[in-house]
Amino acid sequence: MRKPPSPAQNHPAPAATPVSGRRRLIDYPRRGRAGLRRWLPSWRLLLGSSLMCLGALSGLFAILYARIDIPDENAAARQEANVYYWADGSQLVSVGEVDRQIVRLDQIPVSVQNSVVAAENASFYSDSGVSVTGLARAGVNMARGQDAQGGSTITQQYVKNTYLTQEQTYTRKLKEFFISLKLSRQKSKGEVLQGYLNTSWFGRGANGIQAAAAAYYGIPAKDINPSQAAMLASLLKGADQYDPALSTANHKRAVERWSWILDRQVEVGLMSASERAKYRVFPEPKRQSMSTSMAGQTGYLVAVADNYIRKSIGLTAKDLARGGYQIHTTFEKDKVERLQQAVKEVTGAAIDPKKRAADRYVEVGAASVRPKDGAIVALYGGADATKHFTNNADTSGVPVGSVFKPFVLAAYFQGVLGDKSGSIPAMAEGAPELPVLESALVTSSHGPFVRLGKTVGWTRIRDTAVKSGLAPSSMAPLEQTFSIGTSTPSAIRMADAYATFANDGMQTDPYSVTRILKGGKPLGGLDRPRSRLALEPKTVGVVNEVLHGVARTNGTKTVDAASASVATGDNDRTKSAWFVGYSPDLSTAVTLFRNKPGKSLLPLQGVGGDDSARGNVFPPRIWARFMGGAGDFSLNRRPPILAVPAPAPGPEQSRGLTEPASPTEPASPTEP
Repeated sequence: MRKPPSPAQNHPAPAATPVSGRRRLIDYPRRGRAGLRRWLPSWRLLLGSSLMCLGALSGLFAILYARIDIPDENAAARQEANVYYWADGSQLVSVGEVDRQIVRLDQIPVSVQNSVVAAENASFYSDSGVSVTGLARAGVNMARGQDAQGGSTITQQYVKNTYLTQEQTYTRKLKEFFISLKLSRQKSKGEVLQGYLNTSWFGRGANGIQAAAAAYYGIPAKDINPSQAAMLASLLKGADQYDPALSTANHKRAVERWSWILDRQVEVGLMSASERAKYRVFPEPKRQSMSTSMAGQTGYLVAVADNYIRKSIGLTAKDLARGGYQIHTTFEKDKVERLQQAVKEVTGAAIDPKKRAADRYVEVGAASVRPKDGAIVALYGGADATKHFTNNADTSGVPVGSVFKPFVLAAYFQGVLGDKSGSIPAMAEGAPELPVLESALVTSSHGPFVRLGKTVGWTRIRDTAVKSGLAPSSMAPLEQTFSIGTSTPSAIRMADAYATFANDGMQTDPYSVTRILKGGKPLGGLDRPRSRLALEPKTVGVVNEVLHGVARTNGTKTVDAASASVATGDNDRTKSAWFVGYSPDLSTAVTLFRNKPGKSLLPLQGVGGDDSARGNVFPPRIWARFMGGAGDFSLNRRPPILAVPAPAPGPEQSRGLTEPASPTEPASPTEP
């Protein structure tokens, strides 16, 4: 008999309740929820997540802020150009890889500052130096492959220009943000704005507001007016798009942005409406930027100035290459241009290398010095400094010939006059008579001056020439031909030495720089050369009277001058032609020669045609055009004494000159 089932068998045990185990830190997906509700986070989860993210970001921000330091300035941000100025203070040229001249904020008009702030960052004076929205926008732009710069503050742009590279990366943009934050705590707004204005790119090769003012308007930054300031500020958006001279479309954009910047200043309270109303005409910039080219005479002028700086205050070429110097020169723009034009007119009309082989390799050098203080006011170093690198005005190697003879006379009279009266004394025993010497100056005859050289002594002649202004290194060996001009001084030194005759015997070494500034502060040590008595006034008076006698012989009224050629070689083949002349205000030397690179001087025979007197006619023609004189220099005869208007009578009355050698004059047996 079967047993009845037990209660346990009739009623199975209920299922075990799941063990919850540990409580989850984050209840997500949500437990006990089904469907969509299971995946919707609770408010606790949202709050907690937000706080965690905020904490993580804050921690990351703190770490990045602590680890990203303000780096040293870029070398490019510190690099400036050397700026050279004409004697009148206008800019001659800006030289350097970077066209920049740093200026202080107090040298930049408030209108420039306001224009830039209004255009680039209206909240500049109140913001923290960064723009979070700008950073986000930059990230989006980079993701799209676009320019990352949009929305940056002035501080951020300054940081990019000065401390970072121009690369478009997330890392660079992040560094820019944190460095800007730190910088805004360390620098004043004025310092940041000054740095920004000195490092920004304005196009036309101009870095910084000073270079931009010169490039677009030919003026220093301090002279920019509010209308010009708005135009320059528009270039910060992109000079290739807003330089009005580049295209019609550019011009239209520039005018619109110029007008907007002026209106914007009124809108943000940086300009009054009445002031804005004054500027209705777009300030057209000049079509070309300030040239930094060394072409033409510019390279020669800069070379002479640099050479003077190195010798005067010890700045090396490396020092100058670092840039940042403002160099004020003695060069007068109108005289430099007039001298260059004189050379072009004279040589262009007669020298034709395609027509005559003798006209090839013809070179001209010239310099003009102010007698009263030795300032070099003009020079001609060659046709183009970028093509002919040797400065013909400042190089030795060209024999000076008969223009050296006045120094022989000066040495003689300096020795025999002593305390005697200023009248011409009797010549020493063995010396040629004065009429003979005057005739020798007219004809460039060498014999009488060879004999006078022996009487005076070559050492005394050399010392007299050097005291008058010629460089000792240019003096020829002391031998029989020394007194007829075998020395090879530069045109600058010849002009300076003849200036001693124009200045009653007072000599001043030639100089080309009046002052140098670095960071707006003058450098010390650049003292102008001092004048000294090189020749007794009585000696100068007698030498000038002899030269004046030469002029009287030819029946002309002239400024003091001497011209000559020097012949070398057995066949009297002329190698150089000179003309040196002076008035009380200006002493000018001109030389012409032929110089093939790697060769010695070539003969001048046939230069300019058979009637050119072996090239002798050209230096006096150049001199005459430059000095404003007039004369008949027809090629069918030997050049006459140069005739120019006579000055008023008195102690500064013009005196005389010597002529070029005759092309038919036989070679002196004592010539080299």
